Amino acid sequence: METQSQTMTRPQDLSLSDINSTVEVPEGHSFWKTLLAYSGPGALVAVGYMDPGNWSTSITGGQNFQYLLLSIIVISSLLAMLLQNMAAKLGIVCQLDLAQAIRARTSRRLGFIFWILTELAIMATDIAEVIGAAIALYLLFKIPIFLAVVITVLDVFLLLLLNRIGFRKIEALVVCLIFVILFVFLYQIILSQPAWHQVAKGLIPSWASVQTSPKIGGQTPLSASLGIIGATIMPHNLFLHSAISQSRKIDRTDSSKVAEAVRFSNWDSNIQLSLAMVVNALLLIMGVAVFKSGAVQDPSFFGLYQALSNPDMVSNPVLAEAARSGVLSTLFAVALLASGQNSTITGTITGQVIMEGFIHLRLPLWLRRLVTRLIAIIPVVVCVAITSHQGSLDEHQALNNLMNNSQVFLALALPFSIVPLLMLTDSAAQMGNQFKNTRWVKVMGWLTVIILTLLNLISISSQIAGFFGDNPSSQDLLLSQVISIGIILAMIGLLIWTIIDIRRFTHPKQK
Repeated sequence: METQSQTMTRPQDLSLSDINSTVEVPEGHSFWKTLLAYSGPGALVAVGYMDPGNWSTSITGGQNFQYLLLSIIVISSLLAMLLQNMAAKLGIVCQLDLAQAIRARTSRRLGFIFWILTELAIMATDIAEVIGAAIALYLLFKIPIFLAVVITVLDVFLLLLLNRIGFRKIEALVVCLIFVILFVFLYQIILSQPAWHQVAKGLIPSWASVQTSPKIGGQTPLSASLGIIGATIMPHNLFLHSAISQSRKIDRTDSSKVAEAVRFSNWDSNIQLSLAMVVNALLLIMGVAVFKSGAVQDPSFFGLYQALSNPDMVSNPVLAEAARSGVLSTLFAVALLASGQNSTITGTITGQVIMEGFIHLRLPLWLRRLVTRLIAIIPVVVCVAITSHQGSLDEHQALNNLMNNSQVFLALALPFSIVPLLMLTDSAAQMGNQFKNTRWVKVMGWLTVIILTLLNLISISSQIAGFFGDNPSSQDLLLSQVISIGIILAMIGLLIWTIIDIRRFTHPKQK
């Protein structure tokens, strides 16, 4: 096949070798049966778009600005579909995940820097997931937070068990948990009886969604939109999708079979990400219709749970009765546990992809996954250990601050995943003429890269200021500005280095 002779040198170790090319794809079947065979990787990717880190962002956006920001959820989801399709295509065509592809096209020093940045981003993502799952265990079963955090490590062994009986079982579990989350929020929205004509109006893009006024609850429409976009598009999903898209067993010497795999992978991804978009939209609608306007002063998981237990904070008598019975708060905690468990499974797999792809660390499978999981829970364990003697309120606040402040690493890492991804999939030398990005995909891709990079650079200052607490002094704000400028300059320099390195390594060698 043309692409095989022109693509990057394949590594001796395939990406996620324990699941690579293990799922059989039947031939000669109908469109729907073939789509079903390819369905699954998209669900694992969609998990990252509805993880616990998105919840408070969407609900708070709804509380403050009603349905105005629904269009931002739609736009960010469409951008995500474009990027995820490119990531899946890279994996299927080149048989490399994004980490392997970047490492093959950059110097050893830059590859190491990429590994550090990506590990920090995954740690930031995992922090929200671990905190979400641990809090859910605490709310449902009154398990102490410290012990609940430790329990989240056990998903590694669940993952290993599921691996032994097939990757499709992991996909099936993830899909089931997604539908649990969807059911919980759909049930609450149905009870809340939202103004559907206002929901439809909110789906239409408006300049009002990116204005710097009014300022409500410390947010402007622009800052809330940036929060939604930042919480939606995460770098680790691109690495994950480029790896798990290779799980289907196809004849890679036949370009028509490769093209079919790319096409059905895109269908799978777009369908699952549409489902994630619906969940995020339901979260925003929940902020508008389930709660009374301005009722949610504490958007943390603890605050939302307590609000759903309080009949005085919900919007109508039907919801008030459900809140009084404990149904709303219990379902919320169940959905939080499902979301956290889903996200920790995919986060562990992504950690393995990053570690193997960037630094070629070869460890037994169980140890690789245990190491990546332990890396994620260390900051949470330290946070809980420090605040455990200060009372539950301080502990809850510290966990919420840790989750919010850790998101700065996502803003730092995102450009360093989307820029190489676009450069690699634009290249005929790497993808072959048949599979390189078309002109419109290239244009839309670079517009997406520029928009997301600028938005992340703009938001860095406020994210750094968040490290100084809720009421930073003028000196703290000045210091955050200085730090932000330094980070932005470093990011621009690193991006230039990345672009030069990838263009220079036209015929890479396996390092």
